[in-house]
Amino acid sequence: MKYYIIAGEASGDLHASNLMKSLLKKDSEAEFRFWGGDLMTAVAGFEPVKHYKELAFMGFLEVAKNLRTILKNIKFCKEDIKSYQPDVLILVDYPGFNLRIAEFAKGLGIKVIYYISPQLWAWKEGRVEKIRKFVDEMLVILPFEKDFYKKHNVNAHFVGHPLLDAISDLPEINIDQFKKENNLNEKEIIALLPGSREQEVAKMLELMLSVRQQFKEYQFVIAGAPSLPKEFYQKYVDDNVHFVSNKTYDLLRCSKAALVTSGTATLETALLNIPEVVCYRSSTISYEIGKRVVKNIKYISLVNLIMDKEIVTELIQRELNTKNLVTELRAIIEGDKRERMLANFEQLRKKLGGKGASDEAADLIING
Repeated sequence: MKYYIIAGEASGDLHASNLMKSLLKKDSEAEFRFWGGDLMTAVAGFEPVKHYKELAFMGFLEVAKNLRTILKNIKFCKEDIKSYQPDVLILVDYPGFNLRIAEFAKGLGIKVIYYISPQLWAWKEGRVEKIRKFVDEMLVILPFEKDFYKKHNVNAHFVGHPLLDAISDLPEINIDQFKKENNLNEKEIIALLPGSREQEVAKMLELMLSVRQQFKEYQFVIAGAPSLPKEFYQKYVDDNVHFVSNKTYDLLRCSKAALVTSGTATLETALLNIPEVVCYRSSTISYEIGKRVVKNIKYISLVNLIMDKEIVTELIQRELNTKNLVTELRAIIEGDKRERMLANFEQLRKKLGGKGASDEAADLIING
């Protein structure tokens, strides 16, 4: 079959690449055309139609400023799908763009699969109507999403979480060897995951690194985002602040604890069994708008949302300051809070099911 896949963000690139591997195992005649990133490129063996770096606009103001580019990309994507004539269109999260493409593709008679649900349960619940009309199969990766869609008369399949696939396939790691290969010293590591967009990273790193004088017995290591050049990080590096690129999972597995910007990374860190503090701060305008449109959501991290209780501390907006970061980081480095968090991470993994989400999704796409 011919598959057209659209992933507009780094996390979508990861999940879509694993799905492509499963589709290739189960469909020997699989052909791909895709919007995505380097991981999807590695599977397919050729470049995407457009890289997600060209698509990743986040926040109300950023979207508004780049609206002309977004509309141009939507028009181009529609023309490209019409030309390629795929058997299946697979949409990976990225709702503002993908729901428009779903409507177009459905009008052409193309089967539409949505893999990785948009967070409609948090905001823009009205978009469920579009999914009911224009999506043939909804494949969800969070347990509570199936009930959410059932409430709206949409038949959704819970396939498990694909991060468990990615993490379970990791080889053993030697911490001393990792430190040596990346020019790190002998101290234990505190990992910093400040996000992937330049403004976000700059803001988060300034706050995260403000605690380093209180933790001189540790070294801080920044997880570089593939979307940013190495040169961007050099101004933050010194004798006790280091930087590694494209090695986030290995870095986390070698770390004592982590400071993590909200997003998929909060779940990745938990599934790798690393205690964390979740950090989030946006512009005042974006935050105030967000508060008014997000409904019935008690938490911002996926870890707490899935468990429906506070497993990891979330420091949001004004609460994200040096004093609170020092307190919370020290609490997860040693003592009861660390042990409780690790025990809860074990329950989190059980709740998400085991390995096999990508294979389950591929089966439903091919045979469903």
